Amino acid sequence: MVSDHATLGPEGVPPAVELIGLNKSFGPVRANRDVSMAVASGTVHGIVGENGAGKSTLMGMLYGFYQADSGRIRIHGRDVRITSPAHAISQGIGMVHQHFMLVEPFTVLENVILGAEDGGLIGNALGHARRELKRLGAEYGLEVDPDAVVGDLPVGLQQRVEILKALYRGAETLILDEPTGVLTPQEADQLFRMLDGLRQQGRTVILITHKLREIMAATDSVSVMRRGTMVAHRSTADTSKEELAELMVGRKVLLRVEKGAAEPGEPLLELDRVGLTDNAGVDRLKDVSFTLRRGEILGIAGVSGNGQSELLEVLSGVTGVSEGTVSYKGEVIAGLNRRTDPLAMHRLGVGHVAEDRHRTAMVMDFSAAENMILGYHTGPDVNGPVLMDLGRVDDLCRRYMEKFDVRPVDPHLPATGFSGGNQQKIVLAREIERDPDLLLVGQPTRGVDIGAIEFIHKSLIELRDHGKGVLLVSVELDEILSLADRILVMFGGRIVGEVNAQDADERTLGLMMAGCAKAAGGEA
Repeated sequence: MVSDHATLGPEGVPPAVELIGLNKSFGPVRANRDVSMAVASGTVHGIVGENGAGKSTLMGMLYGFYQADSGRIRIHGRDVRITSPAHAISQGIGMVHQHFMLVEPFTVLENVILGAEDGGLIGNALGHARRELKRLGAEYGLEVDPDAVVGDLPVGLQQRVEILKALYRGAETLILDEPTGVLTPQEADQLFRMLDGLRQQGRTVILITHKLREIMAATDSVSVMRRGTMVAHRSTADTSKEELAELMVGRKVLLRVEKGAAEPGEPLLELDRVGLTDNAGVDRLKDVSFTLRRGEILGIAGVSGNGQSELLEVLSGVTGVSEGTVSYKGEVIAGLNRRTDPLAMHRLGVGHVAEDRHRTAMVMDFSAAENMILGYHTGPDVNGPVLMDLGRVDDLCRRYMEKFDVRPVDPHLPATGFSGGNQQKIVLAREIERDPDLLLVGQPTRGVDIGAIEFIHKSLIELRDHGKGVLLVSVELDEILSLADRILVMFGGRIVGEVNAQDADERTLGLMMAGCAKAAGGEA
């Protein structure tokens, strides 16, 4: 039963935002059903729910992307009908999108004033914006060089620019849609400190996320959505991750990974002093050596940009090496004068779940069935004597979708029609069901909801327990600590240390990830 959606703040103070009985449909699909919620002024209010629960549609109506079919929106006690994002901004509503809306060749200053030049001389507008950015940066802990080119900034600072854009336009209520989906744990913690600064200065923040750790760490109150409806409102202090998970999914969810001790077997993958220099002469990998055995999950931790992506590219056959060798099942498969490719790696029994499923793991305009055989489309299981057997492709896709709980079970639906979690399940089903001896996994749960995370983690443990090797790359320390049997840390393209999972903790790994410490174990 949903609790009353009335004012959550001090008695007599109207909510910063109040949504009353909102409904929104897209054709036959009811995205939001009679949704009500109130957000007290000067608080951080979380909205949680699985992918497809209706969170973004709800905030899209508040920000003017969509107009509600019925229901009311109230801002500080006044009924308003928000007709566009520009109108939302005029009402003090700002939004930071999951995928940033910045012009990368422009400077921070130019991005901030873009569309808000007030019709005056551009020089005057830039001068005013420079002074305002300095004030906002000092007041809210959002300092950033106004003359820096946005494309040269790390992701965490780009997000800071998006927040500054909204504040510069007068946002009193700030909506953040999955703000940590592209951030490292350190950047996420820094974001939470900034949100606390905004709250202390009287601003209101609505945080859309499916990460319960973030809800518990950053919010004052939380609303839970499931399948387009609002199912609960809670004070964060009076709830728990376990309760919120159950409310989100509609059943009890295992938040901790249950696994027995690893039983490592023979060496499966061996790297000996591998180096990679790019076309610009920059060393991306330096002297990388380690061994991965059957029956274990080897975790690679590190802040994004320290060589993990290049390591996966080398091991999956996308990129050659500049020095050193890669051996698989005792045979050298890559070296200075030896090059492999992704198709050859598949034939050797190596599966690859790429870090960016949209860019390198799927073709978004292809159907689920077409995506389910990408890279394996020449195999005998989907081909007849002359042509591809489309019936067999559909049958295979349907079987995999049912086993991996992909929803909906529709082989002909384009990849764009699935939520992020279901897209990831399609990729995992494609790679795991080919029974690889070695699975390379990059960021397996990035942008994935809690129910799918539970399933993905179980699948990786099962693969390990069947004697396969798993190389796991993740910026989520919780994920590395939960799944890995051994952990290697990368910094500056090098392996800077190794820790057994049972001896690891976030502080030690964090220092190693920052290049400040090395584990006693040394290199593998």
